[in-house]
Order: sequence, then C-alpha cells, then structure tokens
Amino acid sequence: MSYDSLYRDFRWKVPADFNWAEACCARWARETPDAIAIHYEHENGTTATLTYGELQRAANRLSNALKQMGIARGDRVAIVMPQRCETAIAHMAIHQLGAVAVPLSMLFGPDALEYRLNHSDAKLAIVDESAIDNLLAARPSCPQLATVLAVGAAQGRGDADWTSTLAAQSARFTAVKTKADDAAAMIYTSGTTGPPKGALIPHRALIGNLSGFVCSHNWFPQDDAVFWSPADWAWTGGLMDALLPTLYFGRPIVGYQGRFGPEKAYELMQRYRITHTFLFPTALKSMMKTVPHPRQRYDLALRAIMSAGEAVGDAVFAYCQDELGITVNEMFGQTEINYVVGNCAMHWPAKPGSMGRPYPGHRIAVIDDDGNECPPGTPGDVAVHRRDIHGHRDPVFFLGYWKNDEATRAKYTGDPNDSWCRTGDTAFADGDGYLWYQGRSDDVFKAAGYRIGPSEIENCLVKHEAVANAAVVPKPDAERGAVIKAYVVLANGFIGDAALVEQLQQHVRGKLAPYEYPKEIEFIDALPMTTTGKVQRRVLRLQEEERARKA
Repeated sequence: MSYDSLYRDFRWKVPADFNWAEACCARWARETPDAIAIHYEHENGTTATLTYGELQRAANRLSNALKQMGIARGDRVAIVMPQRCETAIAHMAIHQLGAVAVPLSMLFGPDALEYRLNHSDAKLAIVDESAIDNLLAARPSCPQLATVLAVGAAQGRGDADWTSTLAAQSARFTAVKTKADDAAAMIYTSGTTGPPKGALIPHRALIGNLSGFVCSHNWFPQDDAVFWSPADWAWTGGLMDALLPTLYFGRPIVGYQGRFGPEKAYELMQRYRITHTFLFPTALKSMMKTVPHPRQRYDLALRAIMSAGEAVGDAVFAYCQDELGITVNEMFGQTEINYVVGNCAMHWPAKPGSMGRPYPGHRIAVIDDDGNECPPGTPGDVAVHRRDIHGHRDPVFFLGYWKNDEATRAKYTGDPNDSWCRTGDTAFADGDGYLWYQGRSDDVFKAAGYRIGPSEIENCLVKHEAVANAAVVPKPDAERGAVIKAYVVLANGFIGDAALVEQLQQHVRGKLAPYEYPKEIEFIDALPMTTTGKVQRRVLRLQEEERARKA
C-alpha cells in the first residue's frame, strides 16, 4: 500500500461518547479478561503480571474509593508514580469517574510539585515511595490538596493506604459516560515565558494518536505484540505513545521500575520478547556504544522501533538497520498535538535525519509568520490544521491551556476552530513532502531527550541569594545533542567560583527535577536585554553555537 493512497483514503471515526478507561481496559476485561495487560518488573528483581480483568477490578475498587473521598467528574487527581501497575490502575479509575488525571514526574522536586498541584487545583494525589518525600514537603503550600493516597513503600505516610483502601471497596463500579471532547488529562509542558502550562488533553486525542502509532510501529498490533519503552508514563511520550495505545489494542506492555541502562534494555527486550519499542535517540546512542553487536548477545524479537525527541542521526539509523535489522521510524509531535508526523518503514521509505511525512489524518504544513505555506526548502513553523484534507476535524488537538486563554489563542493562526496550530518547531519540507527539523522557534529546547523550559530553571536560580538574574540556554553537545547552560548575574557580595557553581547546581537539583540542573554555569556582568526589558536568550544561544563551531 502506498503512502499516497493511505493518506488520501484515511477517514477519522470519532464517536460522540468516548472514554480512555472503556477503550483501554473495560472492553478487554469483558472480551479477554485473562489476557495480560502489564508485565511488571522492579530493578530489585520483583516481578508481577496484571491481566485486563484484574486491572479492571482494581480500577473499580479505586473508583469507588475516590468517589467516597469526594472526587467527582472534572476534578483533578495527581498521579506521581513511575512505571508500575498502580499507575495504570489509577488512570483507569480516574477516567471512568469522569475526573481528570494530572500525571506528574516522580523526579519533580518540592517546588515543581507545589506549582503544578496548586495550578491544577488537584484535590487528591496518588504517590509512591519515589516521590512521597517531595510531595509531603510541598503539601503545606497546597491547601486544596485534601488527600494523599500512599502506594507501595510510601504506605503509612499519607492520609490513606492503597492496599487497605482498595480492599474495603467493591470490585463493581458503573462508569460515567464522557464525551469525546471531555478532558481526560492535564499534562504540563514548559514554556519560554512564565511558568509551565497545563495542556488539557481530551479523550478523543487518543484516537488522534492512533494512526501515527500504528504506522510508526509497522502496523501495530500483531497477535504476539509486546510493547516496552523506558519513557516515563508521566509524560506524553510514555502515556500517549506507549501505555495507552498499547492497552487500547489489548496487548501487553512491560512496566519497568528502575533506571535505564543499555544492557538492561536488551535484557528486558529478550526476556519479555518485546516486539515493539519507543526509544529516545539518546537511549539508542547509549545502546549503540555499550552493546555494538546486540544480536550476538541477545535473542531479540524486535519488529519496530519508534524514536522521537530529537534527530536520530545517521550513525544510530545505520546501527538499528545493521545490528538490529530494524529501520527506525522517527516521529514528531508535542503534548498539545501529538504523533502527527513520522515514518513507517513498512509502507514508505525513511530518509535518515528527516522527521518523516504527515501521518494519515493530519494536515501538516510549514508556514511563515503570516500563516502562508512556505515553498519546499524554505524553513518555517511546523503547523497542524484543525481539519484534515477532507475537511473533517482532526481529533488529536488539545482543548487548551488550563487558566491561560491567551497562550491558547497564541497557538493558532486565525480562528481556533478552523485554522493552523503552530508547534513552535522550525523545519522545511523537501519536494517529496518529508519534513526536516531545524530547531525550536522559541527558547524551549531538548537536552538528553528531555524538553527543557528555561523559565522554570531561571526562576529557581534566582531564588538563591547569590543570583541576581539568570538565563538558561542549550549548549551544543556531541553526546546528548545539548546540555543545559546557565548564565548567571551575581548579587552584590558574592564571588563566582567553583564552590558556588556546585552550590547552585545542587540548589536546582533539590527544587526541580535532576535532569533540569545546569551542567555548566557562566558568571557574567549583565544579560543581553531588549529595550522592553526581556532577556535575549537567542543572543546567548547563538554565542554557544559559535563557540561550539570554533572548538
């Protein structure tokens, strides 16, 4: 089947009523209750399995408990846990209640958690041992957070314990009906100005993800399909690109609670007969260097690799082909409009280094500042139209930014209901319709696969008594694409020495996520500013790029 025919003939089928819990669990609990939903493994060697029937019964018990705790339709419930069975159970329970899940990374420090819990007005948080300390540190500043439900080794430190709470509830629950347009989750994304934004994701967005998911995994699923990705289920990449679509198709996913390691990745793929995986380019690079000839050491069942977050590059592309026998399918998307561009080696050839082509159902263009489409070869803003080539609404779109109508309007060129939505990423299209990534249109950047918003880090730095002002930019790095660099203007009476650098790095590590601390800090007398008093991060970014070229 050719790309042209796939793209031309595709039609969206979005029911008026749709719910993630019904689509990803309840229907399979009725049809194939004994099929495995999750293979779980902890880095300490503990393993478990959860069938779709067990997943549904646990979700029902939790829904009943949440309802007793005062959670109702539309309420926000935070999930601060890694890849584990309880994370999936929590999602299903929240969604069939009609409530809104707020997935938060277990790596967030107290300040990062405090902001998101308060901004989302989360009434309840479900947390395990990985984040209980930071959540409890943030809690005194979160007056609306009425209940903390403790999971795993965190039990005994919250208001209620998972095990006893679920045991006291009925395994029967009548799910509420939700519209496809109703909010299912609020996922926080970083911005260049101001604090992080909460993107409201509707239930229909999962449907919008599916054409890309199926294509990028060479026509997922097959009967023996088993999925695994190290991507955190708290992020779009782990939730929308791994957990939910795998469960939507009634197949098992492996949840591994532990640190990523190249050899561990191959061990997991061998042990669980992983057929499909999503691996960041940084993970693939690490695997390539640590295990140059994997098929000589491991018996693998891989049939597809999707990669996203940054360009894969020729070396990794060749490694996947030569050493794994897989043509990696690159993908592009963002939290607000995810899984819209990419490749499918089964049906159209990949061009190494290209983002790929628009997936079926998504109308994509590179546009200029005025909203006009750029000719091939001319860089512009990657944009997604609210309507597909047939004039039908694309279901992939987010509902808007929570409590930030101005930022929502700024995403669109023209009428939000019939217009282009800008991704903020710059690319150009070639004559065949493949997109080639050029960089961020704003100051958000990727470092080691993580999406970094400079504002939050800058704000954290400025809270330190030694910092008068700060600007965060990417510094080019051959291994990780970029590392976080901070330019710091010192407050009076402080000396910018190695000891202060270490102190500032630890300050950020303790307040935000570990991956957000600046790997390098340079002290300067003043930041470049516009006449209106805005920091010109672009000047500093270009300076770093120039230094890298001369190095």
